[in-house]
Amino acid sequence: MSSYGTELVRSIRSIPDYPKPGIIFRDITTLLGDARAFRRAVDELVQPYVGLKVDKIAGMEARGFILGGAVAHQLSAGFVPIRKKGKLPHDTVRIAYSLEYGVDEMEMHVDAVKPGEKVILVDDLIATGGTAVGAVKLLRQIGADVVSACFVIDLPDLGGRKQLEALGVEVRTLVEFSGH
Repeated sequence: MSSYGTELVRSIRSIPDYPKPGIIFRDITTLLGDARAFRRAVDELVQPYVGLKVDKIAGMEARGFILGGAVAHQLSAGFVPIRKKGKLPHDTVRIAYSLEYGVDEMEMHVDAVKPGEKVILVDDLIATGGTAVGAVKLLRQIGADVVSACFVIDLPDLGGRKQLEALGVEVRTLVEFSGH
């Protein structure tokens, strides 16, 4: 692992048995509170896309808003919030997506992305992939060209990355943790 990867891993708090026994919750609020680690994470998420024409960054509620807003600023791109159902004030498009224990819905404004615009999806963590796959399908539903999905953390044992790659989406992550 690179030195920046080690630094990022150290800045992420691991909370055992949350939200249920046997799960280790990877908490990035400690990374966000560490100015150096936060800047490094954003810089590493941005780096592959510097000089490319990216129209929008889409971030999933809520940590994806923080990271995605910073990435959008660095790339001079617009930002698109993807939220839980009922939180956006204008006309929306909606999609149901699978969670570990059921189904939920997310939505975005119908006019947030124009057909053909290049979009990068950003969030803190990819686990089973249900939320990220739903977000990609939602963006594509209104004509977005989802060029990549970026996450600080990958939990590869849960297979989310493979689900996104099966949809033809490039996936970038900064650090990995085994298990769930």
